Order: sequence, then C-alpha cells, then structure tokens
Amino acid sequence: MGPPGAGKGTQAKLVCEKLAIPQVSTGDILRARKAAGSLPPELAKIMASGGLVPDKAVVDLVGERLSEPDCKKGFLLDGFPRTVAQAEALDTMLGAREQQIDLTVVLEVPDNLLIERAVLRRTDKRTGQIYHLKYNPPPPDAVLEHRADDQEDVVRKRLQAYAASTAAVIPHYEKLGIVRRVDGTKSMAEVTKSVEKVLNENRIE
Repeated sequence: MGPPGAGKGTQAKLVCEKLAIPQVSTGDILRARKAAGSLPPELAKIMASGGLVPDKAVVDLVGERLSEPDCKKGFLLDGFPRTVAQAEALDTMLGAREQQIDLTVVLEVPDNLLIERAVLRRTDKRTGQIYHLKYNPPPPDAVLEHRADDQEDVVRKRLQAYAASTAAVIPHYEKLGIVRRVDGTKSMAEVTKSVEKVLNENRIE
C-alpha cells in the first residue's frame, strides 16, 4: 500500500518475482475482463464514464481471481483493497477459505516529494521512455510530452482521494498487527532492500 507515485507497482513486481507468486491488481482484472468481453455491461459502463466500480463487484472479481490455480501458494494484492468496506469484505471472503492476509507493506512518501516526482516526469513521444527533469534528465534530442495525469492539479486530487479513502484501510490492518512501514523516499534499490528485509523478518518466503 501507499499513495499514488510511491513506487508500489515497481516493488510489487520485484516481490512477485522473488516469491514466484502472482501480482493481483484490480485494474488488470477489470481491463482483462473488458478485453475478453466478459465484463458485465453495467461495470463496463461505469468504467467508460470514469466512475468507481462498486465495492461488492470488485470483491467478487478479486475472489474469482484468487480461486485460480496460480494463487494457491500465495499472492500479492496491488491496488486492493481501496476502502475499509473492501478490506472487511476481503477478510470475510478469505476467512471462508481459511486464508488470511499475512503482511501489509506500506510505502511512505510525503506529498511534496510525490508531487515533484510526478510533475517533473516527462515521456519521450518517439520511444515511450520515461524521464525526470531533476533525477533522470532526458537527452537533448528527446521529444517530450507532459502527460495529463502528471499535471499538478490532477496529482493533488489523486493524493486527496487516497487520503480520504485508501489511507483509512491502513488502521484496519494495524489492528491485526500486520502493518510494516517502509521509507519510500530512498532510491529504488534501497527501498527494495527494505521491503526484502521486512519479508524476511516476517518469514514471508
């Protein structure tokens, strides 16, 4: 878990490679179902309008995904649960299967750094390569594009939405004593080391 731009996707991918488990993302599930034509029409309509898919529908889709064979030895949830209601529904669903969440890793990065990371990010339109004007400057011949979702007002809205709903999920798992916090302001390699340390200390192998 962590705010938008904290590096969750990058670290999730590395953890899944290390543990040989699938990365279960609600966004991926919804996009795959939509592409396959198996997404219920009412959900496709909500997605097309930019609305939020109802909690029950999301939980049901995740439940179906977790029933697949590759999830038998474990899985990593990325971008879910996003609300306390989803977290409670997930607990109930896993409990019925005699399963539980073992660990919740929270990447902590202050808002001002998240905004800087996003707002100064640029994409080379020709190659798709992503650069950062401060930390990874582009070459002189790059044809740069500033993506709409990297504009400061959009980034601030996403951070506000995270603070209003998803951040409230962390206390839910703190009550269970399974939250471990990692400083996400360091380099990617240092954050990866910290995440691996947390996994090892909690016997997640």
